[in-house]
Amino acid sequence: MPLIHHLAIRRAAALLLWLLLPLAAQAQAQAQAGRYSVWNADRSRAGALVIEPDGAGFVARYDYKNNGRGPTMVERYSLADDGTPLAYAASGTSTFGSPIDEQFSRDAGRVRWRSAADAGDAATSGAALYVAMAGSPAVDALAVAALAKAPGGSLPLWPSGRLRQQVLDRLVVRHGGQALALQLLVHTGLGFEPNYLWATDTAAPQLFALLYPGWYSLVQESWEPVIAELEARQRLAQGALFRQRALDWLRPLPGLTVLRNARVFDSSTAKLGPASDVLVFRGRITAVLPAGSADVPTPDTEIDAAGRVLLPGLFDMHDHAWPGNGGLHLAAGVTTVRDMGADNASVQRLIDDIGQRNVAYPQVVPAGFIEGQSAFSARMGIVVQTLTEAKAAVDWYAQRGYPQIKIYNSFPREHLAETVAHAHQRGLRVGGHVPAFLRADDVLAAGFDEISHINQLLLNFLVTPSTDTRTLDRFYLPAERLGTLDLDSAPVQDFIAQLKARGTVVDLTLMTFQFLQQRDGQAPAELAAVLHHLPPDVQRSARLGQMKIPDEATAQRYRAAVAKMREFTGRLYRAGVPLVAGTDNLPGLVLHSELIGYVQAGLTPAQ
Repeated sequence: MPLIHHLAIRRAAALLLWLLLPLAAQAQAQAQAGRYSVWNADRSRAGALVIEPDGAGFVARYDYKNNGRGPTMVERYSLADDGTPLAYAASGTSTFGSPIDEQFSRDAGRVRWRSAADAGDAATSGAALYVAMAGSPAVDALAVAALAKAPGGSLPLWPSGRLRQQVLDRLVVRHGGQALALQLLVHTGLGFEPNYLWATDTAAPQLFALLYPGWYSLVQESWEPVIAELEARQRLAQGALFRQRALDWLRPLPGLTVLRNARVFDSSTAKLGPASDVLVFRGRITAVLPAGSADVPTPDTEIDAAGRVLLPGLFDMHDHAWPGNGGLHLAAGVTTVRDMGADNASVQRLIDDIGQRNVAYPQVVPAGFIEGQSAFSARMGIVVQTLTEAKAAVDWYAQRGYPQIKIYNSFPREHLAETVAHAHQRGLRVGGHVPAFLRADDVLAAGFDEISHINQLLLNFLVTPSTDTRTLDRFYLPAERLGTLDLDSAPVQDFIAQLKARGTVVDLTLMTFQFLQQRDGQAPAELAAVLHHLPPDVQRSARLGQMKIPDEATAQRYRAAVAKMREFTGRLYRAGVPLVAGTDNLPGLVLHSELIGYVQAGLTPAQ
């Protein structure tokens, strides 16, 4: 739901290639032509990509929908006689409904580009690639062919950087009496993580599949049955990278470790203590002694904190766990995350890998995701239709040690109360979204222990019995109307009192909803403090507005809505409603902004 979509977190930015290499336009267009189907983790269809030759270029049409949202776009490429693109235009709507309007041109040794967030005009010579912010996976098809011809499999990027392609693996797949030789490629140089692609193993390779295991699959049409085989092989390559990171990043501390001269923050009293020597044995703190104490034994390992503050590890209470995000979490001090929805097999595999030190990642506390069957379903966890199926899903999670289940938007409301009761009987907490056509009052009455997202709480005062919150209305309705909500009114005060009386925990993800007010070209509030440290392509894509905000009057309403969310947060805390800090956003970095958001809402830093 945040500024950076789950796929964009892994990929960080779309890539649009402007190849300044001698290549026939007809061959270039032919290399890109193809029809691809898009699939969710549960193998339900989620969209399509069609690339067709068009005169001296080609057209790419892309449509992807999951969880009631996703882009719909058309890209038009015009090619020179040598096969290099002379012009590009993208149009359509983004994941959250903002308009896509991006253009590129090359003429007389200059490149020019314009997007919703920026523009550029620069001299160029030689081969280069352009990082576009609105590109579909068609850009990967271009990348595969271009980098295969480039010396060393590497090309520079506009506005900055360099993209590299390597072959990691080869595989022959068979389906329908056909055999096809494929190669697993990896692209590095954009975003936070390598991008893995499958292409035909030929002199002029063509994109075959783009897989994010446990989330998303794009594959040439009619070859869908080989997705599982490709995923398994790709996981081996990714696993090797994750194991190497674990070796490089995780430092074993055998025996007794002493951390000297550390100022310990006691989170139970919200106080910062004097310099101390902290004893750690087998991963657990066994003593906190005054600095320089004679009682400190000779350690096996000694670390000088030099007066720095020692904090308990941070918890991100709203993560969507994926092993590639471990470095960002750990670097930000996040040592435990609560997974709030991912492919079950992937989460179980990740938990096992953490225990075996095959991946550098925080400890994971999983929440079992249960969704209802509909055209808007989020295809994570278990999708159900009947009460029997819902209870069986609860049992599946209980048998595997999950402490909580998460109910989602399309869950059948007629089965809600009995499902919650069954979960409680099995010892599981229950939380999540407010299912469509219900209000937060209804899920409290059904026994929810927790509600996720501040919009899900405040929609309580905005929806009607016919409001379908599986659509983008769950974002646009708060943005349009929250600014005028009277927080002193009896319905709001009664609702807050009910949350307090029931001890209902609130997982606000407050800073994620800053995207409601962000306009094109602006730095996102939740990343403003760190944006300049991030990869250049991530910085550019982060400046794209997600919502459709056509004028200043709309912008004012949306800013007022975000301010009202912040004010409501402060009122919840002062009323004694339990808050937990989660992000549902860029791993690690946004958690600090979430805590800053609570301070802006009236909490002290220590609180």
